[in-house]
Amino acid sequence: MSMLKSFPHGLGVPAQGNPSWCRSRAATRGGGRWASCKANALTNFEDLVTGMPAPEQVEAVRCLNLGGWVEQHLLPLLTPVDESWQPSDLLPCLSLSPRSAEQQQQATTTTEELQARAASVPDDVLVCLVGNMVTEEALPTYMCMGNRAEAAHDATGCSPDPWARWLRGWTAEENRHGDLLNRYLYLCGRVDMRQVERTVHHLLRNGMRMPVPPSSPYHNVVYGAFQERATFVSHSRVARHAARHGDRCLARICGAVAADERRHETAYARAVGKLFEVDPDGMARALADVLRAKVTMPGQFMTDGRDADLFARFSAVAQRAGVYTARDYGDMVEHFVRRWKVPELGGAGGQMSGEGRRAQEYVCGLPRKIRRMEELAHDRVTKAAKEPEFARFSWIFDRPVCIRA
Repeated sequence: MSMLKSFPHGLGVPAQGNPSWCRSRAATRGGGRWASCKANALTNFEDLVTGMPAPEQVEAVRCLNLGGWVEQHLLPLLTPVDESWQPSDLLPCLSLSPRSAEQQQQATTTTEELQARAASVPDDVLVCLVGNMVTEEALPTYMCMGNRAEAAHDATGCSPDPWARWLRGWTAEENRHGDLLNRYLYLCGRVDMRQVERTVHHLLRNGMRMPVPPSSPYHNVVYGAFQERATFVSHSRVARHAARHGDRCLARICGAVAADERRHETAYARAVGKLFEVDPDGMARALADVLRAKVTMPGQFMTDGRDADLFARFSAVAQRAGVYTARDYGDMVEHFVRRWKVPELGGAGGQMSGEGRRAQEYVCGLPRKIRRMEELAHDRVTKAAKEPEFARFSWIFDRPVCIRA
């Protein structure tokens, strides 16, 4: 999971928590459109959390589940356990099991080589790696929230329903990511592991917040597609940086994680595409909801116990290092608009409501707006010509890292 990770879902509540009630309540409060509620707009956020998904959404996703579509098109994207890589495959083996002197020497030498190569990785890349790892390690939050969704709700914990099996399989594959990155950081000797572990502890205690209806199946699959693609980009970029600086082990590690995220993106994007076929109007509105609210990061409540702005600083480092940038977000929106054929919705006699067409228009025009905003922001920073700004990260023993040049 990385900077953008997980697909959190929500809670079911009494009938008054339905979407239309939430929309009207938000409007009377003067909070604007229910669907465009910001993550930090607490006035409307409670309505979003308690809102029940629309019955037609639940029915559409249930049809995919019971009709065999999930079984046929999503579950095959999970790699069989016997064919999956495990963290120990990509790191030196320090097992205490009986082995020859030659094997033991090889493991020691490999560890020393890992540390030697890790020494060449710049601090800004290391900060990005730690931030990605911390977010991956908050997997219990994502699994817990995911299990509350109407699509994947697993009342027994071992439901045979395809959506529930997908969620458990996804969790099993994601669990390896935090383990692998954590062990690399422990072995490389470049970071203060206690501060890193404290950050993971804090993030799990703090939880996360969704800016869109967390119980809505439509919003969930859209959010999941965006999060997985952003994660793929982030891990891939760290792998590229690692290779450029001579750390082949780290490049291989991040490449393996990125490959998983790519498969997971394929799954969620495929589900969104199918739902667009089933209910183009509802999906257009859901996609617009997610994009109006902005795809927020599950690690936004990250802290090491000392720096309340840790996540913002970590994000600034990732932006400056080119690991994940505002331009990437615009590219991602454009990619999915094209993949899901949003501009073509309603063509050839297709039925779209007025709200659906407005959502379609908003979504199709968004990539251009994002790029324009990015250009304006870049111009402002360039004209300001301020002195470089640095921040100290406890993860790397309080060494300073440039967050703004």
